[in-house]
Amino acid sequence: MSEMKTAYITGGTKGIGFGIAKVLLENGIAVAFSGRKREDVMKAEEELRQYSENVLGIVSDVRSLESEQEAIQYSIGKFGRLDFVIANAGLGIFKPVDELTAEEWNDMIETNLTGAFYTLKASVEELKKTEGYYITISSLAGANFFENGTGYNASKFGVVGFTQAAMIDLRKYNIKSTVIMPGSVATYFNGNTPSEKDSWKIQPEDMGNLILDILKMNPRVLPSKIEFRATQPGK
Repeated sequence: MSEMKTAYITGGTKGIGFGIAKVLLENGIAVAFSGRKREDVMKAEEELRQYSENVLGIVSDVRSLESEQEAIQYSIGKFGRLDFVIANAGLGIFKPVDELTAEEWNDMIETNLTGAFYTLKASVEELKKTEGYYITISSLAGANFFENGTGYNASKFGVVGFTQAAMIDLRKYNIKSTVIMPGSVATYFNGNTPSEKDSWKIQPEDMGNLILDILKMNPRVLPSKIEFRATQPGK
């Protein structure tokens, strides 16, 4: 087995996932990341290579267990091991409940919640081998409901409950599990284009540094749920 620790990140082509990949690569961790669109994956891989050559972009759809299984096997084939899995892929559609379509509801549940399960299901046997770490990216919306948020709230509340229960199931294998619940992050989420107006928000590299700190903690310590917010509210 290779000595270099390896992470797999879903939704890694931009935003939070890309920021996490950048920080991990800069700190000597090999990174496989996935995204749905081949052109986005190829572009992100090229950009991430400036930080390390130990990076692999994979086309995968977290809504498909088979797709995630293939992604994990591709990653193992490249790097020989899997230590850290970050289930980050997410989707938000914000409408009143009477206007939200069944298709939009299912897209959020399948991506945000079922996707987190499929990513873990595909990787858990490898994590048992390395006594690794499984991290999900939920949201403060996983604890705080709001107008026009029925589908998003449901999916993110679900991710929190899922990860906390998985933590109890997996700790007997010395696999650690953490759910991170960020507030406002400067990303492309919900049609936003990051700019100077987002400077008050959590930055993607802040998320990467948080995860790096978690991974460096003494193995006896398990921060099972973390709320992570901007110091000051938006202006």
